[in-house]
Amino acid sequence: MFKPYETVADFASDEFIERKSRFIGQIAPVTDEAQALDFLAGVRARHREAAHHVYAYILRESGVKRMSDDGEPQGTGGVPVLEVLEREGLTDVAVVVTRYFGGILLGTGGLARAYSHGAKLAVDAAVRRKMILCAVLEADFGYDWYGKISHLLPQHNARVLESDFGATVRLRLLLDAKKVPAFRRDLTELTAAAVQARVVEEICTDLS
Repeated sequence: MFKPYETVADFASDEFIERKSRFIGQIAPVTDEAQALDFLAGVRARHREAAHHVYAYILRESGVKRMSDDGEPQGTGGVPVLEVLEREGLTDVAVVVTRYFGGILLGTGGLARAYSHGAKLAVDAAVRRKMILCAVLEADFGYDWYGKISHLLPQHNARVLESDFGATVRLRLLLDAKKVPAFRRDLTELTAAAVQARVVEEICTDLS
């Protein structure tokens, strides 16, 4: 069964300096390992002179969780970054924390805290998306119903995706799949069953 989940809307980043080392936290939405690795490759290309690119990602459909210390002492990079993603409840997301070494050793504890902080900064810089199961519906009706149906839509948080004003009106709507039965019931009552809304697709998206 589908469960709502949270990811991020787009790439985001933030950075800080710790004892002369520069840490850059970068986050992006991904849906498979190829996208996660492409994101990592892009970060490495932008920061060729950096000493390390510690990363972690979590994928929803496959359940895959991967992480890497990228040459830092074992457990000081990948694990803290992955733990931030898990603690924040994010999935379908990848984080890379890039480090430009400043010449001062931080120790294992200091490294773990720095990479955790870099990941958290990236998360905090991102816009979150709460993904839910939504239904796409279509309805055809005469112009005499348009005003009343338009008034009904916001009551169910239904978003108009497309509208076609031809011989009749055709609306393509998006709403929370859980609200479909109530919307259909109200539409039937409103129009005395003259107008029906048919589900044409189910997608995973947000309604923001």
